[in-house]
Amino acid sequence: MPIFEYSFTVKAPLAAVTEFHADTSALKTLNPPGVIVQLHRVDPMTEGSISEFTLWMGPIPIRWRAVHSDVGPHGFMDTQERGPLKFWRHTHRFRALDANTTQIYEQIEYEYFHGWRGLFPRIMFGRLGLLALFTYRKFATRLTLQK
Repeated sequence: MPIFEYSFTVKAPLAAVTEFHADTSALKTLNPPGVIVQLHRVDPMTEGSISEFTLWMGPIPIRWRAVHSDVGPHGFMDTQERGPLKFWRHTHRFRALDANTTQIYEQIEYEYFHGWRGLFPRIMFGRLGLLALFTYRKFATRLTLQK
C-alpha cells in the first residue's frame, strides 16, 4: 500500500495549529482554487466525528465521507468510510518545536480500486497530485496562521 508523507513548519503555537485544523471551515481553506468543496455534514472535531463533503474538480463531483479518530492536541486521523479510493487514512500530527513554531506532519496510506474505477483517483490522488495539494496546504496554513 503506498504511503505519502509531507512535513513543514509554521510560525504559530501548537494550540493555534490544533484549533485551525479543528475548525469545520478548514477543509475549504486547505483546498486549492479550482477545487470547490461542498460541505454536507461536518461534525465538531471529536473522536468518531464525521465529515461528509463533495469535492468538485471541474465538472466532476467526488463524494467523500471520513471518520475522525485519535483526536487530540497533537493531531488526528481521518479515515475514508466512503469515497473515491479503496482505502485512505490520513494522519495529521502537530509537534511544538518552540513556543511559536509548530511542525505539521502528514501521512496518507492509500489504495486504489482496480480497473476503470481507480483511473481518476490515480490521476488526482497519485504522488504528484498529493504533492501539489500539500504544497498548497502548506501555503494556506502559513497564510492563515502566520499573522
